[in-house]
Amino acid sequence: MKAIQFKAAGGPEVIELVEREKPKAKDHDVLIKIKAAGVNRPDVMQREGKYNPPEGVTDIPGLEVAGEIETIGENVKNFKVGDKVCAILSGGGYAEFVSVHEAQVAVLPKGLSFAEGAGLMETFLTVWSHLFKFAKFEAGKSILIHGGASGIGTTATMLCKAVGATKIFTTVSSAADQKASEALGADVAINYKTHDFVAEVKKHSNDQGVDFILDIIGGSYVQRNYAAAAKLGTILQVGIMKGKVEELNLFPMLSKRLTHLGITLRSQSLEEKSALVKELQTQVWPLIESGKLKPQLDKSFKLSETQQAHEYLDEGEHFGKIVLLND
Repeated sequence: MKAIQFKAAGGPEVIELVEREKPKAKDHDVLIKIKAAGVNRPDVMQREGKYNPPEGVTDIPGLEVAGEIETIGENVKNFKVGDKVCAILSGGGYAEFVSVHEAQVAVLPKGLSFAEGAGLMETFLTVWSHLFKFAKFEAGKSILIHGGASGIGTTATMLCKAVGATKIFTTVSSAADQKASEALGADVAINYKTHDFVAEVKKHSNDQGVDFILDIIGGSYVQRNYAAAAKLGTILQVGIMKGKVEELNLFPMLSKRLTHLGITLRSQSLEEKSALVKELQTQVWPLIESGKLKPQLDKSFKLSETQQAHEYLDEGEHFGKIVLLND
């Protein structure tokens, strides 16, 4: 089968299309003929040599796919050949086929294309499990969502709006993204290139700050998040695009009695992922199938154009998800 590999750590130029052995469905696995795969920041970090796959996991990148089940393992109970599905993976999505435990697979929500389904699992599972389950975000709370134009950011905006957030702030990089973010549900979309998000949050919250901050950036944002948070606020760290913190004054965290949490999806156990997939289908699928929200797709590329897809992601001008399509 055709698949993508990184021949070394580096930029998009290390991406190459190769032939790999087609996987087989083990006892509890389903073999999915991949129609589309999501492109995510962890894929970029893996390409750069900063986020290696867990032990025993394929080096083929790709954490989410949508497609049709071609074969099933003899102990599979919940799926059959021909089912249209989406799946969360530990790796292997940038290919024509992938074998994955059925616990990490969900029926594709009604009304979604394969491309939309490919941009669903990683971001929706991340936001649901991290923000709502782990950090316990709930109706009646305010939130600042960094990377408001990203897959995580657009998903968080839609879900927070759907559950009844009092006020949603996002940070984006252009006037066009401000309009798009507000159309998606943000009350205040802040262009971080022209405005200080701390000042804007305080301005639009009567100087109180926000109850929650969802951060994929890290770096210098950590200190500024402490300034933007309300007393007893929660900062949820789900990414570190800007790397480590060079200097950090912890006193604001102490004086405001803040909670700073960190979590990743990829490292969670099969049992944890299985429970999350089940809950996502009961809690979020109805919202998708009713048309109240859906994955936001920005652009699609062929599998053979993965280098261009990564170049586009690196530019940071997208709004929503980028996906790879198989013929």
